[in-house]
Amino acid sequence: MDEVFEVAELATDFGLGGVVRWLLGIVGVLLILAGAGLWLLTDMSLLVVPAALMAVGLLLVVAPVVLLFAAELF
Repeated sequence: MDEVFEVAELATDFGLGGVVRWLLGIVGVLLILAGAGLWLLTDMSLLVVPAALMAVGLLLVVAPVVLLFAAELF
């Protein structure tokens, strides 16, 4: 976990914190939309794949904000 904080701190030092946050946020939103599309637009009896896509997408949207905030705090 310390390595993740070091990478986030390094990105913040170089001014890339905003870029990384935006890229991960865009990927997260795309995963949420893909999971919702699979769930709503297809006839899937197994809902594990769309739920997993939406959970990972939500994690990618929220985690960078929390991680960069924690790196700036420490």
